[in-house]
Amino acid sequence: MKSQMTGRERLLTALNNQKPDRLPCQVHNWMGQYLHDFLKGADQYEAYAAVGMEPVIYWDPTYIFDPKDLENWDDKTINTGKVLVGATHWLRTIATPKGDLTERGAYSGKTGWTTEYLIKSERDFELWHEFIPVPVRVDWTEILEIKKRLGETGIVRGGCYGFGQGSPWQSFSGIIHNNVGAILATFDKPQWVHFVLESMAQKVLRVLDISDKIEHDVVETGGGAGSSTVISPALHHEFCLPYDRQIHAALHSAGTKSVYHLCGGLMPLLETVVENGADGLETMTPPEMGGDCDLTEATRRVGDKLFFIGGFDQNAGFERGNPQLVKEMVYRLHEACPDGGYICCPSDHFFTGDVENIRAFAEAARECVY
Repeated sequence: MKSQMTGRERLLTALNNQKPDRLPCQVHNWMGQYLHDFLKGADQYEAYAAVGMEPVIYWDPTYIFDPKDLENWDDKTINTGKVLVGATHWLRTIATPKGDLTERGAYSGKTGWTTEYLIKSERDFELWHEFIPVPVRVDWTEILEIKKRLGETGIVRGGCYGFGQGSPWQSFSGIIHNNVGAILATFDKPQWVHFVLESMAQKVLRVLDISDKIEHDVVETGGGAGSSTVISPALHHEFCLPYDRQIHAALHSAGTKSVYHLCGGLMPLLETVVENGADGLETMTPPEMGGDCDLTEATRRVGDKLFFIGGFDQNAGFERGNPQLVKEMVYRLHEACPDGGYICCPSDHFFTGDVENIRAFAEAARECVY
């Protein structure tokens, strides 16, 4: 161990599930509203500098499509003009040679949501399966520029290419059904669900195959729809594990690491995440935020096999807390992972909170030496 690591060395050491000089930390991406309201419109780089934290920049590469494929997938989204309770509604229409698909949703200043799902029948999925464009080339230029800009100060991470949050089950829940519909489908027509998941997985694998070396330092897979607070461990094992395992193996072949994202229940799935081949696990959400993570117990069970990112309750700390409370919370998380392999991070996005609390978060991490 070096007596003084660079920010990049520190973060990469944690991603290698090893012990750095001190506790690294990050935020779970910066929300535009927070940057606007509390940091005078700063970008990601400026925000990290303002709070004294090593930068972890979220950015995805540019995906290049065959123009002929795009012609068969005429994708248009319009604002419907409907505004309800501060939310603007939209309509998406996709024209294919064999029929149209429609999707509806709304967005506010903080988030967006779906009100009508894109795939409403098996016939709709056949259109999706046949015509959705899949990239033919991946351009890493922007990621390489970010890494050059960061130098030894930090890392860059992104999502796995996909149709939701990187893993097929999350995509299935996001474009075909809500969570309830997805669960019912596993009982009503399980063979069809496997067909859908395999179709999605193969498209993801095709993109990973043409990606050459993946320039992200870590890639996010998984998704909250796979959490044990949403589906049972048995359903996860049948409908998530086989496809996640293929994708993680492909990511490793392309030269990067994966962090499996479960925002909610994860304690019954710790060993399953090890089995699916992921390198790490996030968001380690505590019970106070609706999750079930016991970080000390997770460390005992699988800490030698997975690194962890997350665990910090930003509601109690950033939004309602004070600098002293924030520091005490960080110290407790550090104690829960005494052997490293841990990046302290909020367990979710945040939109409000005193900037001084975030500075205290970063300062506490600097004080947590190994």
